[in-house]
Amino acid sequence: MSPFLLMAASALVIAIGGTPLVRYAAMQLGILDQPSERKVHRAPVPLMGGAAIYLAFIAALAVWGERSYVNEVVGIFVGATLVSLIGALDDSRGVGSYLKLAFQIAAACILILSGVQVRLFNGFLDIVLTLLWVVGITNAFNLLDNMDGLSAGVATVASAFFTLLAAMSGQYLVGTLAAALGGACVGFLVYNWNPARVFMGDTGSLFLGFLLAAVGIKLRFPANSASITWMIPVLILALPIFDTSLVFLSRLRRGKNPLTTPGKDHLSHRLASLTGSQREAVLLCYLVTGATGLASIFLTQANLQEAAIVGLAALVLALFALWKLEFREK
Repeated sequence: MSPFLLMAASALVIAIGGTPLVRYAAMQLGILDQPSERKVHRAPVPLMGGAAIYLAFIAALAVWGERSYVNEVVGIFVGATLVSLIGALDDSRGVGSYLKLAFQIAAACILILSGVQVRLFNGFLDIVLTLLWVVGITNAFNLLDNMDGLSAGVATVASAFFTLLAAMSGQYLVGTLAAALGGACVGFLVYNWNPARVFMGDTGSLFLGFLLAAVGIKLRFPANSASITWMIPVLILALPIFDTSLVFLSRLRRGKNPLTTPGKDHLSHRLASLTGSQREAVLLCYLVTGATGLASIFLTQANLQEAAIVGLAALVLALFALWKLEFREK
Protein backbone atom coordinates (compact mmCIF):
# COMPACT_ATOMS: atom_id res chain seq x y z
CA MET A 1 0.00 0.00 0.00
CA SER A 2 2.92 2.38 0.65
CA PRO A 3 3.84 2.77 -3.08
CA PHE A 4 0.25 3.82 -3.75
CA LEU A 5 0.33 6.36 -0.93
CA LEU A 6 3.61 7.75 -2.29
CA MET A 7 2.05 8.03 -5.74
CA ALA A 8 -1.03 9.81 -4.36
CA ALA A 9 1.03 12.19 -2.22
CA SER A 10 3.27 13.12 -5.15
CA ALA A 11 0.31 13.86 -7.43
CA LEU A 12 -1.39 15.85 -4.66
CA VAL A 13 1.64 18.10 -4.11
CA ILE A 14 2.10 18.69 -7.83
CA ALA A 15 -1.60 19.50 -8.29
CA ILE A 16 -1.59 21.93 -5.35
CA GLY A 17 1.42 23.72 -6.82
CA GLY A 18 0.32 23.52 -10.44
CA THR A 19 -3.35 24.52 -10.24
CA PRO A 20 -2.68 28.23 -9.46
CA LEU A 21 -0.31 28.37 -12.45
CA VAL A 22 -2.93 26.87 -14.76
CA ARG A 23 -5.55 29.23 -13.30
CA TYR A 24 -3.31 32.24 -13.99
CA ALA A 25 -2.65 31.07 -17.55
CA ALA A 26 -6.39 30.63 -18.18
CA MET A 27 -7.06 34.16 -16.91
CA GLN A 28 -4.32 35.62 -19.10
CA LEU A 29 -5.65 33.79 -22.16
CA GLY A 30 -9.22 34.74 -21.39
CA ILE A 31 -10.37 31.11 -21.07
CA LEU A 32 -13.20 31.76 -18.62
CA ASP A 33 -16.53 30.12 -17.90
CA GLN A 34 -19.04 32.94 -18.13
CA PRO A 35 -22.12 32.92 -15.88
CA SER A 36 -25.50 32.23 -17.43
CA GLU A 37 -29.02 31.24 -16.46
CA ARG A 38 -28.25 27.53 -16.63
CA LYS A 39 -25.12 27.78 -14.44
CA VAL A 40 -24.78 28.13 -10.69
CA HIS A 41 -21.83 30.58 -10.54
CA ARG A 42 -22.41 34.32 -10.77
CA ALA A 43 -18.97 35.59 -11.89
CA PRO A 44 -16.48 34.45 -14.58
CA VAL A 45 -14.31 31.55 -13.40
CA PRO A 46 -11.06 30.40 -15.09
CA LEU A 47 -11.37 27.13 -17.01
CA MET A 48 -8.88 24.39 -17.92
CA GLY A 49 -7.99 23.57 -14.33
CA GLY A 50 -8.13 19.97 -15.52
CA ALA A 51 -4.72 20.56 -17.11
CA ALA A 52 -3.29 20.63 -13.58
CA ILE A 53 -4.90 17.26 -12.82
CA TYR A 54 -3.51 15.86 -16.07
CA LEU A 55 0.03 17.14 -15.45
CA ALA A 56 0.07 16.00 -11.81
CA PHE A 57 -1.10 12.53 -12.81
CA ILE A 58 1.45 12.19 -15.61
CA ALA A 59 4.31 13.53 -13.50
CA ALA A 60 3.61 11.16 -10.60
CA LEU A 61 3.27 8.23 -12.98
CA ALA A 62 6.52 9.12 -14.76
CA VAL A 63 8.47 9.21 -11.50
CA TRP A 64 6.97 6.30 -9.56
CA GLY A 65 5.06 4.22 -12.13
CA GLU A 66 5.80 0.62 -13.02
CA ARG A 67 7.56 0.13 -16.38
CA SER A 68 6.53 -3.51 -16.99
CA TYR A 69 3.09 -2.74 -18.44
CA VAL A 70 4.34 -0.70 -21.40
CA ASN A 71 1.64 -1.42 -24.01
CA GLU A 72 -1.29 -0.93 -21.66
CA VAL A 73 0.14 2.18 -20.01
CA VAL A 74 0.89 3.73 -23.41
CA GLY A 75 -2.64 2.94 -24.62
CA ILE A 76 -4.21 4.47 -21.51
CA PHE A 77 -1.91 7.49 -21.69
CA VAL A 78 -2.52 8.16 -25.39
CA GLY A 79 -6.29 7.71 -25.09
CA ALA A 80 -6.51 9.92 -22.00
CA THR A 81 -4.35 12.58 -23.66
CA LEU A 82 -6.57 12.53 -26.75
CA VAL A 83 -9.80 13.16 -24.82
CA SER A 84 -8.09 15.77 -22.65
CA LEU A 85 -6.85 17.63 -25.74
CA ILE A 86 -10.28 17.74 -27.35
CA GLY A 87 -11.60 18.92 -24.00
CA ALA A 88 -9.02 21.71 -23.90
CA LEU A 89 -10.01 22.74 -27.42
CA ASP A 90 -13.65 22.84 -26.35
CA ASP A 91 -12.78 24.94 -23.28
CA SER A 92 -10.76 27.46 -25.28
CA ARG A 93 -12.63 27.67 -28.60
CA GLY A 94 -15.68 25.46 -28.40
CA VAL A 95 -16.27 22.33 -30.47
CA GLY A 96 -19.40 20.37 -31.27
CA SER A 97 -20.67 17.55 -29.08
CA TYR A 98 -20.46 15.05 -31.92
CA LEU A 99 -16.80 15.88 -32.61
CA LYS A 100 -16.01 15.27 -28.94
CA LEU A 101 -17.90 11.98 -29.17
CA ALA A 102 -15.84 10.96 -32.22
CA PHE A 103 -12.61 11.63 -30.32
CA GLN A 104 -13.88 9.61 -27.36
CA ILE A 105 -14.63 6.66 -29.62
CA ALA A 106 -11.15 6.96 -31.15
CA ALA A 107 -9.59 7.01 -27.68
CA ALA A 108 -11.58 3.92 -26.68
CA CYS A 109 -10.35 2.14 -29.84
CA ILE A 110 -6.75 2.98 -28.87
CA LEU A 111 -7.43 1.44 -25.48
CA ILE A 112 -8.74 -1.75 -27.08
CA LEU A 113 -5.75 -2.00 -29.45
CA SER A 114 -3.39 -1.75 -26.46
CA GLY A 115 -5.09 -4.76 -24.84
CA VAL A 116 -7.26 -2.94 -22.30
CA GLN A 117 -10.80 -4.19 -22.83
CA VAL A 118 -13.70 -5.93 -21.15
CA ARG A 119 -13.21 -9.70 -21.02
CA LEU A 120 -16.53 -11.34 -20.26
CA PHE A 121 -17.52 -13.16 -23.45
CA ASN A 122 -14.18 -13.53 -25.27
CA GLY A 123 -15.53 -12.19 -28.53
CA PHE A 124 -16.81 -9.21 -30.48
CA LEU A 125 -19.34 -8.42 -27.77
CA ASP A 126 -16.46 -7.56 -25.43
CA ILE A 127 -15.29 -4.87 -27.86
CA VAL A 128 -18.79 -3.40 -28.05
CA LEU A 129 -19.08 -3.40 -24.26
CA THR A 130 -15.67 -1.73 -23.95
CA LEU A 131 -16.69 1.06 -26.34
CA LEU A 132 -19.99 1.62 -24.53
CA TRP A 133 -18.35 1.59 -21.10
CA VAL A 134 -15.46 3.93 -21.95
CA VAL A 135 -17.54 6.43 -23.93
CA GLY A 136 -20.37 6.23 -21.40
CA ILE A 137 -18.22 6.85 -18.30
CA THR A 138 -16.20 9.56 -20.06
CA ASN A 139 -19.39 11.44 -20.88
CA ALA A 140 -20.86 10.72 -17.45
CA PHE A 141 -18.05 12.66 -15.74
CA ASN A 142 -18.34 15.40 -18.32
CA LEU A 143 -22.02 15.76 -17.43
CA LEU A 144 -21.30 15.44 -13.72
CA ASP A 145 -19.02 18.48 -13.76
CA ASN A 146 -21.85 20.92 -13.04
CA MET A 147 -21.23 22.10 -9.47
CA ASP A 148 -18.22 23.22 -7.42
CA GLY A 149 -16.20 20.26 -6.18
CA LEU A 150 -18.59 17.62 -7.53
CA SER A 151 -16.73 15.84 -10.31
CA ALA A 152 -13.31 16.07 -8.64
CA GLY A 153 -14.70 14.88 -5.30
CA VAL A 154 -16.63 11.92 -6.73
CA ALA A 155 -13.54 10.97 -8.74
CA THR A 156 -11.46 11.15 -5.54
CA VAL A 157 -13.80 8.79 -3.67
CA ALA A 158 -13.99 6.40 -6.63
CA SER A 159 -10.19 6.45 -7.03
CA ALA A 160 -9.77 5.66 -3.33
CA PHE A 161 -11.94 2.55 -3.67
CA PHE A 162 -10.14 1.45 -6.84
CA THR A 163 -6.80 1.89 -5.03
CA LEU A 164 -8.01 -0.10 -2.02
CA LEU A 165 -9.38 -2.93 -4.16
CA ALA A 166 -6.17 -3.01 -6.20
CA ALA A 167 -4.11 -3.26 -3.02
CA MET A 168 -6.34 -6.08 -1.75
CA SER A 169 -5.88 -8.08 -4.95
CA GLY A 170 -2.24 -7.20 -5.65
CA GLN A 171 -2.82 -5.25 -8.88
CA TYR A 172 0.00 -2.74 -9.05
CA LEU A 173 -0.94 -1.06 -12.35
CA VAL A 174 -4.53 -0.36 -11.31
CA GLY A 175 -3.39 0.82 -7.90
CA THR A 176 -0.82 3.29 -9.23
CA LEU A 177 -3.21 4.73 -11.81
CA ALA A 178 -6.03 5.15 -9.29
CA ALA A 179 -3.76 6.51 -6.54
CA ALA A 180 -2.16 9.09 -8.84
CA LEU A 181 -5.55 10.19 -10.11
CA GLY A 182 -6.98 10.43 -6.60
CA GLY A 183 -4.05 12.50 -5.34
CA ALA A 184 -4.27 14.87 -8.31
CA CYS A 185 -8.02 15.32 -7.73
CA VAL A 186 -7.54 16.16 -4.05
CA GLY A 187 -4.88 18.73 -4.92
CA PHE A 188 -7.21 20.33 -7.46
CA LEU A 189 -10.16 20.16 -5.06
CA VAL A 190 -8.35 22.60 -2.76
CA TYR A 191 -9.15 25.30 -5.34
CA ASN A 192 -12.37 23.82 -6.74
CA TRP A 193 -14.33 23.51 -3.49
CA ASN A 194 -17.27 25.89 -3.18
CA PRO A 195 -16.83 28.75 -3.93
CA ALA A 196 -14.57 27.50 -6.72
CA ARG A 197 -11.63 29.62 -7.85
CA VAL A 198 -11.06 27.47 -10.94
CA PHE A 199 -13.04 24.91 -12.96
CA MET A 200 -11.57 21.76 -14.48
CA GLY A 201 -13.53 22.22 -17.70
CA ASP A 202 -13.80 19.47 -20.30
CA THR A 203 -10.00 19.24 -20.15
CA GLY A 204 -10.34 17.60 -16.77
CA SER A 205 -13.78 15.98 -16.77
CA LEU A 206 -13.17 13.96 -19.94
CA PHE A 207 -9.75 12.94 -18.61
CA LEU A 208 -11.21 11.78 -15.29
CA GLY A 209 -13.98 9.78 -16.94
CA PHE A 210 -11.64 8.07 -19.40
CA LEU A 211 -9.08 7.16 -16.72
CA LEU A 212 -11.66 5.76 -14.32
CA ALA A 213 -13.28 3.77 -17.12
CA ALA A 214 -9.89 2.27 -18.01
CA VAL A 215 -9.10 1.49 -14.36
CA GLY A 216 -12.50 -0.18 -14.00
CA ILE A 217 -11.74 -2.42 -16.98
CA LYS A 218 -8.30 -3.37 -15.66
CA LEU A 219 -9.55 -4.30 -12.18
CA ARG A 220 -9.60 -8.09 -11.88
CA PHE A 221 -10.54 -10.56 -9.14
CA PRO A 222 -9.30 -14.03 -10.14
CA ALA A 223 -10.47 -15.50 -6.82
CA ASN A 224 -14.09 -14.77 -7.69
CA SER A 225 -16.25 -15.26 -10.78
CA ALA A 226 -16.34 -12.64 -13.53
CA SER A 227 -20.14 -13.04 -13.52
CA ILE A 228 -20.03 -11.32 -10.11
CA THR A 229 -17.03 -9.00 -10.23
CA TRP A 230 -18.15 -7.10 -13.36
CA MET A 231 -20.54 -5.28 -11.03
CA ILE A 232 -17.72 -3.87 -8.88
CA PRO A 233 -16.64 -0.95 -11.13
CA VAL A 234 -20.30 -0.34 -12.01
CA LEU A 235 -21.13 0.13 -8.33
CA ILE A 236 -18.11 2.34 -7.65
CA LEU A 237 -19.15 4.61 -10.53
CA ALA A 238 -22.87 4.25 -9.88
CA LEU A 239 -23.46 7.93 -9.11
CA PRO A 240 -22.19 9.37 -12.43
CA ILE A 241 -24.01 6.53 -14.24
CA PHE A 242 -27.23 7.41 -12.40
CA ASP A 243 -26.80 11.14 -13.06
CA THR A 244 -26.36 10.51 -16.79
CA SER A 245 -29.39 8.22 -16.87
CA LEU A 246 -31.48 10.84 -15.05
CA VAL A 247 -30.41 13.63 -17.42
CA PHE A 248 -31.01 11.53 -20.54
CA LEU A 249 -34.45 10.42 -19.32
CA SER A 250 -35.44 13.96 -18.36
CA ARG A 251 -34.33 15.53 -21.62
CA LEU A 252 -35.80 12.82 -23.83
CA ARG A 253 -39.13 13.21 -22.01
CA ARG A 254 -39.03 16.91 -22.87
CA GLY A 255 -38.10 16.24 -26.49
CA LYS A 256 -34.57 17.62 -26.06
CA ASN A 257 -31.25 16.32 -27.38
CA PRO A 258 -29.44 14.87 -24.30
CA LEU A 259 -26.00 15.62 -25.74
CA THR A 260 -26.52 19.24 -26.76
CA THR A 261 -29.17 20.54 -24.34
CA PRO A 262 -27.70 22.13 -21.18
CA GLY A 263 -29.79 22.67 -18.08
CA LYS A 264 -30.18 22.40 -14.33
CA ASP A 265 -31.68 18.91 -14.47
CA HIS A 266 -28.78 17.00 -12.93
CA LEU A 267 -28.91 15.04 -9.69
CA SER A 268 -26.80 17.70 -7.95
CA HIS A 269 -29.19 20.50 -8.99
CA ARG A 270 -32.19 18.56 -7.72
CA LEU A 271 -30.46 17.76 -4.42
CA ALA A 272 -29.45 21.40 -4.02
CA SER A 273 -33.08 22.38 -4.58
CA LEU A 274 -34.22 19.90 -1.93
CA THR A 275 -31.56 20.77 0.66
CA GLY A 276 -31.19 24.47 -0.12
CA SER A 277 -27.39 24.16 -0.26
CA GLN A 278 -24.94 23.37 -3.06
CA ARG A 279 -22.37 22.15 -0.55
CA GLU A 280 -24.85 19.73 1.05
CA ALA A 281 -25.83 18.44 -2.39
CA VAL A 282 -22.19 17.77 -3.26
CA LEU A 283 -21.50 16.10 0.09
CA LEU A 284 -24.55 13.86 -0.41
CA CYS A 285 -23.09 12.79 -3.75
CA TYR A 286 -19.81 11.94 -2.01
CA LEU A 287 -21.76 9.94 0.57
CA VAL A 288 -23.65 7.96 -2.07
CA THR A 289 -20.38 7.18 -3.88
CA GLY A 290 -18.89 6.00 -0.61
CA ALA A 291 -21.89 3.75 0.06
CA THR A 292 -21.79 2.13 -3.38
CA GLY A 293 -18.03 1.74 -3.00
CA LEU A 294 -18.51 -0.18 0.25
CA ALA A 295 -21.03 -2.41 -1.50
CA SER A 296 -18.44 -3.11 -4.19
CA ILE A 297 -15.96 -4.32 -1.56
CA PHE A 298 -18.57 -6.78 -0.29
CA LEU A 299 -18.91 -8.17 -3.82
CA THR A 300 -15.26 -9.20 -3.92
CA GLN A 301 -16.12 -12.01 -1.48
CA ALA A 302 -19.77 -12.59 -2.39
CA ASN A 303 -21.27 -15.70 -3.95
CA LEU A 304 -23.65 -15.54 -6.90
CA GLN A 305 -26.78 -15.37 -4.75
CA GLU A 306 -25.40 -12.59 -2.55
CA ALA A 307 -24.23 -10.66 -5.60
CA ALA A 308 -27.67 -10.98 -7.20
CA ILE A 309 -29.29 -9.55 -4.06
CA VAL A 310 -26.87 -6.60 -4.00
CA GLY A 311 -27.32 -5.96 -7.73
CA LEU A 312 -31.11 -6.17 -7.52
CA ALA A 313 -31.22 -3.88 -4.47
CA ALA A 314 -29.04 -1.30 -6.25
CA LEU A 315 -31.24 -1.46 -9.35
CA VAL A 316 -34.46 -1.05 -7.35
CA LEU A 317 -33.02 1.92 -5.43
CA ALA A 318 -31.87 3.54 -8.68
CA LEU A 319 -35.26 3.07 -10.33
CA PHE A 320 -37.04 4.43 -7.27
CA ALA A 321 -34.75 7.48 -7.23
CA LEU A 322 -35.37 8.06 -10.95
CA TRP A 323 -39.12 7.90 -10.39
CA LYS A 324 -38.97 10.12 -7.30
CA LEU A 325 -36.74 12.80 -8.83
CA GLU A 326 -38.17 12.87 -12.35
CA PHE A 327 -41.85 12.06 -11.94
CA ARG A 328 -42.76 13.03 -8.36
CA GLU A 329 -40.69 16.13 -7.50
CA LYS A 330 -41.91 19.37 -9.02
